[in-house]
Amino acid sequence: MRYLMMSKAGGQAPDERLFAEMGKFVEELTAAGVLLATGGLAPASIRVASVDGEITVTDGPFAEAKEAVAGFALVEVRSEAEVIELAKRFRRIVGDGEGYIQQVF
Repeated sequence: MRYLMMSKAGGQAPDERLFAEMGKFVEELTAAGVLLATGGLAPASIRVASVDGEITVTDGPFAEAKEAVAGFALVEVRSEAEVIELAKRFRRIVGDGEGYIQQVF
């Protein structure tokens, strides 16, 4: 089962401890074959919408910086419970904030 884990901006400002702990977490998940991809996302985005066949393209950002998705991880796990546990571990490392998990089909 593949899941996309997304994290909103927020939490503590990065420091050496955070980078070290996150580095260990990423190495562990990579070695276990769980982590497929990670990345940070720019705060700006482009909206492409279609209404009655009319397509519009609008430059962002569309949300306040604290509401924007700031990064993601694509993981492959055996169950929903496993991805929730990974998300909890991630949140313990980075501190306060909010994220989302969605299954990838």
